[in-house]
Amino acid sequence: MMMNRFGAHEFLETQELVRSQAANIELHAVCASMTNDQELKTILYRHIQGMEQSYHQAVHLLQNKGISMNPSTYGMQIQNQPQIGLNNPAMNPPNPQAQKLSDMTISTIILNSHKAGSIFGMQWANECGDPQLRQLHITCAVNCNNMAYEIWQYMNRKGYYQVPQLADHTMQTMNQAFNTTMPNQQYQ
Repeated sequence: MMMNRFGAHEFLETQELVRSQAANIELHAVCASMTNDQELKTILYRHIQGMEQSYHQAVHLLQNKGISMNPSTYGMQIQNQPQIGLNNPAMNPPNPQAQKLSDMTISTIILNSHKAGSIFGMQWANECGDPQLRQLHITCAVNCNNMAYEIWQYMNRKGYYQVPQLADHTMQTMNQAFNTTMPNQQYQ
């Protein structure tokens, strides 16, 4: 059986992707078992399904079973317009004696995990010469980005992640600092 010949760097980074996906699937499952909020539990299980699909695609590609050039993209569910502005934000102090994670902590951990996955995925894609590996990493990065936005929406709705807003006059002043007129230059 002839194996795909990958570059060392792209092969090792894809191994890292597979290990990360496996760990994140388990992390999501543990967090889902601790949450009290059915909506959060549903989001976590939907993320698990998306990550399992990406995991299997990566393993199949590495084992020379191939994947299509267009790995599947996670179907993000946009549920509402973001709430902009602060509404009595409050942050509880951390509990070093905690026996169970709060829904706010769970959603924060999951958000940060997906943000990191999106960043790493694009970084790894940039190191790939093989077009299928490159596309796999790009798709996984986009999936992480979509999952991060989905969990962020949940957090924003619950008031866990509020978005500060600048005063209108501040935004207007900053926007007026830009000029669309370009100097007339000769390029050689």
